[in-house]
Amino acid sequence: MAMEEKEYMRSGHMACPGCGVASTMRLVLKILGEKTIVVIIPGCQAVISANYPNSVLTVPCFHSAFEIAAPTAAGIANALKVQGQEDITVLAIAGDGGTFDIGLQSLSGAADRNENFIYLCLDNEAYMNTGIQSSSSTPERVWTMTTPGGRRGRKKKLMQIIAAHRMPYAATATMGNPLDLMDKIKKAKAIKGTRFIHTLAPCPTGWRMAEDHTAKSAMLAIETKLFPLYEIIDGTEYRITHQPQGLPVSEYTKMQGRYRHFSEDDMATLQREVDEEWEQLVAMTKGCRL
Repeated sequence: MAMEEKEYMRSGHMACPGCGVASTMRLVLKILGEKTIVVIIPGCQAVISANYPNSVLTVPCFHSAFEIAAPTAAGIANALKVQGQEDITVLAIAGDGGTFDIGLQSLSGAADRNENFIYLCLDNEAYMNTGIQSSSSTPERVWTMTTPGGRRGRKKKLMQIIAAHRMPYAATATMGNPLDLMDKIKKAKAIKGTRFIHTLAPCPTGWRMAEDHTAKSAMLAIETKLFPLYEIIDGTEYRITHQPQGLPVSEYTKMQGRYRHFSEDDMATLQREVDEEWEQLVAMTKGCRL
């Protein structure tokens, strides 16, 4: 049986119906295979994967503190190196709260040392597990329980922060393009050092949309240029891995209740921002886009 056909998540997980985090974890583990050790922290991924005394994962899993996914993974990777088991992949999994916010300092330290692990950020753009509170990944003007009138701050440009560390490999991905996601995991697996994958993981509960719209919303995030797919090699070389259709961003927002309060001016502003950031990305590729 090919590696991609095997499953490393059992059925019966505790995710909400339509959870983008669960689907993303499943795809990533199918590529990494059985020689993987997973580090999880409190959040949706912990509820999904390991409710004591049970676990849906068929690979070893270590539950760490919220802010230290990266150094925990680094410690495990170094222990494996001492034991001569360098064929095992260590995967740190955290959400946007544990990556953009609380875990950013420790992630930066591990990346600065170029520790040998893959870091998977499952970005659903809020603290979903504890009640849909705003994070620094929440887009501007978007509804959450703690920003009922819309968030004031703009979404943090995390990939620019990651690129500044000049790690060997970083990429954006989403289950809306599963082949692109799995291809990037294969690339990351083959590289030593710190590797970072930023995935957009739609949350029907927090995004206020139908349970069967998860994949469609992820695809529309790509095709509207709101969440472009690209790689960063050694912090300097940018490669766009999918040329989006350039659909209006309203195609993405209209299925989500968290954007329901947007005025025409708000939508026009969002469209302009998406277009500007796409052009900035294209400029950074220096002619390398598809």
